[in-house]
Amino acid sequence: MRIRVMAAIAAAGFLALALGIRLLAAGGGVLDSSGALAQYSGTALYASMVYAGVFLLFPTAKPAGAGLAAIGFCWTVELFQLTGVPADLSTRSTLARLALGVAFDPTDLIWYAAGVVPLVLLHRLAGTRTSALAR
Repeated sequence: MRIRVMAAIAAAGFLALALGIRLLAAGGGVLDSSGALAQYSGTALYASMVYAGVFLLFPTAKPAGAGLAAIGFCWTVELFQLTGVPADLSTRSTLARLALGVAFDPTDLIWYAAGVVPLVLLHRLAGTRTSALAR
């Protein structure tokens, strides 16, 4: 139960940070992701949020497995953009635009990994330290 609470808090924090960066980068209180900072940080933080979401669904997941699942999910969503369906949905819904994106960008594939790999490493490091302290 504790891992799910921590995962929910982390996911909410990643979302708040991503939206905050978009608001500050655009100015005027508008959610804008047209700038490089907002776009790339949003992509990495989206992946970080998905990583936390894996632990909401599967609290006993190992960090490496959760990382692979998160990156795989993000890459699947990115490739889904090649169909044009997310672009169509995003014209009708801000939530769809935030969740599915609009257009395929191969650079995003790298930024998803950038949002997950450091978390996997930190998670593993924290687990190693906890195990060493328990001995």
